[in-house]
Amino acid sequence: MTRTEFWQGNTACAEGALAAGCRFFGGYPITPSTEIAEHMAVKLPKKNGVFIQMEDEIASIASVIGASWTGARAMTATSGPGFSLMMENIGFAAMTETPCVIVNIQRGGPSTGQPTLGAQGDMMQCRFGSHGDYAVIALCPASVQEMYELTARAFNLADKYRVPVFLMADEVVGHMREKIIIPDSVEQVPRKALVKGTLPFKPDSDLVPGFPQFGKGYGVHVTGLTHDERGYPCATNPKLHETLVMRLVDKIESARHEIADYDIINPGAEQVFIAYGAPVRTVQQVMHDHPGDNIGFLRLRTVWPFPEYAPGEFKNARRFLVPEMNLGQIAREIERHVRVPVISLPKLGGELHTPSELLAALEAYR
Repeated sequence: MTRTEFWQGNTACAEGALAAGCRFFGGYPITPSTEIAEHMAVKLPKKNGVFIQMEDEIASIASVIGASWTGARAMTATSGPGFSLMMENIGFAAMTETPCVIVNIQRGGPSTGQPTLGAQGDMMQCRFGSHGDYAVIALCPASVQEMYELTARAFNLADKYRVPVFLMADEVVGHMREKIIIPDSVEQVPRKALVKGTLPFKPDSDLVPGFPQFGKGYGVHVTGLTHDERGYPCATNPKLHETLVMRLVDKIESARHEIADYDIINPGAEQVFIAYGAPVRTVQQVMHDHPGDNIGFLRLRTVWPFPEYAPGEFKNARRFLVPEMNLGQIAREIERHVRVPVISLPKLGGELHTPSELLAALEAYR
């Protein structure tokens, strides 16, 4: 059985988290993500969960990391300036292999920028924002339905790979209202438990260690320093550091096929759009209005790790057109993986591309 609701995107995000078993939210209100915190503040206590408003976003992500180590599915939600404040602790979560979900409802920047308007300017920040080398997973919803579904999926990916997972939405999707179909339940993939007697950071064949939950009789040392498989600091050993960092990266990069989520539409087309998040809506409208124009579409739900093989499924592509609400952040990534021109279609200011703008781009490069 299912039920139908008419929800705002941010409400759907919060409800998706609750359905996925999230029982801790630590955050600080910031436009345009505040409705997520407000909804969790009401609903979490009714599910024996914990909501806490911290003094700032630095403390918010720290509380989420701590809650995760108690075994709780934990998340936070923020936007531009708050996201920037979280970066050091996001690196800590990556180094300590702490599962957590970070929702970023993107707004125009830099700095305070446009608090009430949408953007996609944080896509490179979520991938490279903290210092050092590491890998993350980033999902990008384009509808209220996907705000629900991808939030739930984010928790499963975080627990499976012991990694911070980002839901990189935007103000447009966060604040739109649409019909949404709610299932009776969503899949919950449990964390792999640490086997007694196994070192807490010794990986299995999938490069992911079992999780030693606090309070369950494990002696665990958790540090952001380079550490050995016991969890003890060993920051001056070049080989050990290389081995650790390569594993943190490879456990995600080697699973990119399993993590990838995208649609291939009209693979025989010569002109192909690639989009994620809110611009997906405009591309869908263009294709709906012009079904005979031989337009292709690579529609991304997972941006990191980037599915680098996906553009190659368009065997006849002469060019890729990439509408983004930034100055071409993912267009640059696409250029690395294709041998035909990539046409960046940037748009700033908080408004979506219009169908006429995309049609003009098709004509200009036809």
